[in-house]
Amino acid sequence: MKPEFFTTKDGNRIDYFDSKQGEGLLIYHHGTPAAGPMDDFIVETAAKNNLRVVELVRPGYGNSTRIKNRNVAQIADIAIELADHLGIELADHLGHDKFVSMGWSGGGPHVLATVAHKSNRCVAGVCIAGVAPFEAEGLDFLANMGEDNIIEFGAALESEEALTTFMVGAHELLKDVQGSEVIEAMASLLPPADREILTGEYAEHEAMVFRWAIANGTDGWFDDDIAFTRHWGFDLKDIKGPVSIWQGSEDLMVPTAHGKWLTNYVPNSSAHLLDGHGHLSIGKVACEVGFAELAKELAK
Repeated sequence: MKPEFFTTKDGNRIDYFDSKQGEGLLIYHHGTPAAGPMDDFIVETAAKNNLRVVELVRPGYGNSTRIKNRNVAQIADIAIELADHLGIELADHLGHDKFVSMGWSGGGPHVLATVAHKSNRCVAGVCIAGVAPFEAEGLDFLANMGEDNIIEFGAALESEEALTTFMVGAHELLKDVQGSEVIEAMASLLPPADREILTGEYAEHEAMVFRWAIANGTDGWFDDDIAFTRHWGFDLKDIKGPVSIWQGSEDLMVPTAHGKWLTNYVPNSSAHLLDGHGHLSIGKVACEVGFAELAKELAK
């Protein structure tokens, strides 16, 4: 799958990957730094539900124009523009310009922003293993994270210079990573449930996504980290449409406390807090159930 691109009203290039299957539009917000061609199971599960899944490659990843000091809410604006860019032929089929959205990991805050942005456009969302706001009341953001994430977010909180230093090392680690090396590269972040599935074709795909995401540098990754540790630029209370929140009890990248916090503070949310699942292993069940729910909402 090769990326396409469009130009925003501000003149920025934004890459996207388009499954070109299905009639209803599903905008996918990728993880951090997991930009790149979509996994087959995401495309196939979307197609089974008559959903055309389109991955928005955030600014700074791929060839998407970097937007320095961007916040989470700005990506929601771009998602609306992407929907408009794709909307003519979809409207011909469905008679409306509504869409749904899914975000995984670092894409989680962005799907929440997209649902909050214009509820008459993005009518529902699925948030898989998404981080909560850094200053969330009653949440210790770093508690129970794997060591690598504690170091990464610690650098983001210390200074941009410290985060830049972290990114230099991260780029060196992942720029040529192969499937057989992924587990070692992410060792502190992988519970047994994730290690079990991170083999074979899936491991090769994850390695390829990491290489693609940082092939032109780590600006997108850097800007995501800064955005997560600052105010997101919108209020969770603005979310009107339904959002299903998925989180695994064994997750070491985004600990389960984040999912529990979000289910308490995101209006109209439904909780899927699954025992025994990690950050990656939860993906298939979340997509299978979540995409079916999104298709129903889009058909209303």
